[in-house]
Amino acid sequence: MQGMSEKGAAQGGLRERKKRATRAALAEAAVRLAAEHGAEKVTVEAISAAAGVSVRTFFNYFDTRDDAFVVIDADAGARMRQAVLDAPAALSPLQALREALAAELAEAEQQHELWRLHAQVVHASPHLLVRTLGAHMADETALAEAIAARIRAGGPTASVSPPAGATDEERRGALDLYPRLLAAVAGTAVRTSVEHWSARPEEAAFLDVFQEVFALLAAGLPAPPA
Repeated sequence: MQGMSEKGAAQGGLRERKKRATRAALAEAAVRLAAEHGAEKVTVEAISAAAGVSVRTFFNYFDTRDDAFVVIDADAGARMRQAVLDAPAALSPLQALREALAAELAEAEQQHELWRLHAQVVHASPHLLVRTLGAHMADETALAEAIAARIRAGGPTASVSPPAGATDEERRGALDLYPRLLAAVAGTAVRTSVEHWSARPEEAAFLDVFQEVFALLAAGLPAPPA
C-alpha cells in the first residue's frame, strides 16, 4: 500500500509540474508574440502553435486570450505567501517577507529578458495594464493576509484561505494597517529594485540591489550622506 501511495504522489507531482510547464510556455509565447506584433494582433491560435499545444489546451489554462498576457508565473504569489508563513519564528515580518521575495526573485532574475518584454507589452496596452494592476492588487491583499496570519500566530503557521464570498475590497478592509502597509511596501521595493537595476545593470547584481533596498527599509530609510 505504501508503494502505491508513493507512486500516486510521484505521478501527481509530475502531472502538476507538466501543467505548470504548459501554462508557463503559453504565457511566454503570448508575451513574445505580443512584444513582436502587438498584443491586439496576437491570436489564441498563434499562441497555442508557438507553445506547441492545441487551442483546446490553451483554454484549459486561460479563460480568455488576454489572461495569457497578465501573469507570467501564476504560482509565484502562492509560493511567496507560503514562504512567509513557513519562515522561522525568529524572523520579523519584514525579514520573513524579504527572504520570501529574495527566493522568488533569484529565479525570476534568470528570466529578466522575458519580464522586461512583459512590462513592455503591458504598458503598451492600457486595458492589459489595468488588468495587470488588478492582479497585483489581488496578490498584495493575499500577501497582507499571510503576513497578518503570521503575526497572529507569532511565527510559522498554516496556509490561509480568503473568507468565502468576500470581495477584494472587503478583504482589504478587514486587515490591520501594518500587514497592508508591509505588503504594499514590498511591492514598491521590488518595482524600485527592478527599475534601478535595469537602468544600470553593470553596477551590481539585481539581488544585491534588492537586498540594499530592504536594508534601507529595515533601517528606517535614513538619509544618505551628503
